[in-house]
Formats: sequence, structure tokens, C-alpha cells
Amino acid sequence: MRETLGVILAGGLARRMGGGDKPMRAIAGRTILARVIDRLAPQCDGLILNANGDPARFSAFNLPVVADDVPDFAGPLAGILAALDWTASHRPQVEWVLSAAADCPFLPRDLVARFHAARRHEQAQLCVARSDGQTHPVIGLWSVALRHDLRHALVVEDCRKIDRWTARYRLATVDWETAPLDPFFNANTPDDLTLAETLAELDD
Repeated sequence: MRETLGVILAGGLARRMGGGDKPMRAIAGRTILARVIDRLAPQCDGLILNANGDPARFSAFNLPVVADDVPDFAGPLAGILAALDWTASHRPQVEWVLSAAADCPFLPRDLVARFHAARRHEQAQLCVARSDGQTHPVIGLWSVALRHDLRHALVVEDCRKIDRWTARYRLATVDWETAPLDPFFNANTPDDLTLAETLAELDD
């Protein structure tokens, strides 16, 4: 399996949660971000955090914090671009970046392995996750070699929808089971946090 850097995308505005840093909310006594890190760290050759604003608020996690350089909150693609650029500059030997949302506390422990297996099998340039028939485009595997194409799409074409951009390339979609829980459950609202407390009891 090729070296893979993980980026945790925490650059959203959390409007449905009432603002603030959604990943810092707690589930069963642990922050969502801590849970995401625990899931991804064993699978990746290092992690970075994509977040805007003062990076000091994440200092306890000891991760490099990389901000978007595309203005006006351009969405997850801007965070992915920031991660690809950071990887090219700081870890030039790494060819692949895994992205995951910072509000998904139950991510699969085989995410990177299955993405790479699908990429090789389908000779794909990109991979995304799917569960229960729903694609999760933020949960993906990205080739660092596509970073210039992505910058052009974002800055010149104002292409901000992930699936619109990924449709241009060979894309592998990998399915996960949703029992006993959907591994891509994301906590967007206060009600989701309440449900996550129950799901945490089912999580291994």
C-alpha cells in the first residue's frame, strides 16, 4: 500500500450546530475530533487538520493545521486542495491523500486499505466512499498529482461541488455495510449528537 497522508476536514461553518467548532463537541466523554484521529492515525502516514481561523484552538492535538488559501469558504474541495498542496511541499514522497470529515466519529478502520485496493483494481485516479446507497464524496482518496487541475477548477471555473469535479476522472466507489451502524454517520445537529451517544455504545 502506498504512503498516504490523512487530512481531517474541519473548515466548515457548522451552521446547523449553531456555529463554533463542531469537531470539539463531545460524544460519550470524548471529542469527535479525538475519535476521528484515533480511527485514521493507524491507517495513515501522518495526519493534518484543515481548519480556518486561529490554529491555536487545536494545539492539544499536535497536528499541523492547514488553512484554505481559496477565499470565501469555497467548501470541502478547498480543504482538499490545501492538503494536496501541503503534502507536495512537506511530504513530496507521498502520492495519495485521504480526506475525511471531522464530524464523522465512527469511520471505518479499513478505509485506506480498501480505497487503495479499489484504486488498483479499477485503475482509478480517485476513490470515494458509499454506504446504504449514498455516496460520501468528502470521504475520499486523492492523487496529489491532480492538485493543479483542482486549483484551476476551483479558482478559474468556480467548481465547488465535489462530485462535479470527480466526474472528470476515473473514480472508484467503495461500499461499506451500515450494520450495526453507518460508519459515515456525521454529527451535524444537536439531535445528531444525542443519537451519537447511543451509537457510541454499538461502536467497537
